[in-house]
Amino acid sequence: LVLAAPKKKPIYQAEFPEARSQRREDTLHLNQLTVIHAALDMVDELVWGTQAMYLKQVDRFNDFYVSAFVTASHARFMLLHDARNEDGVKQFFTDAYEAYVRLLMNPFFDSGAKVPASFDQRIRLLGKKHF
Repeated sequence: LVLAAPKKKPIYQAEFPEARSQRREDTLHLNQLTVIHAALDMVDELVWGTQAMYLKQVDRFNDFYVSAFVTASHARFMLLHDARNEDGVKQFFTDAYEAYVRLLMNPFFDSGAKVPASFDQRIRLLGKKHF
């Protein structure tokens, strides 16, 4: 999972170890950020053609899919996954968005600061729950 700010700068990254253990041997050298960054252009095109926040699968790389969720402030949640689980991905994005909104609403959080450990723990818990 990568959370990209409106100016395409990644502000949070997470990898779910449960999903990583099921990967094939040839994907160990896959640079996930490169694949997700390449899909950002497609997300930027798709976001203007729909009112939905969940954009579903926006790109494909070998056996991997890139799904996206765009917030009202144009922050983008991008997920690289190998299983077609539309309902699980959508629910994960919805729950992650709720955690992100709670983070932004915290008066002690500075948007330029590092994302706190509580947000990271929440996202990882959601990853275990949905994948």
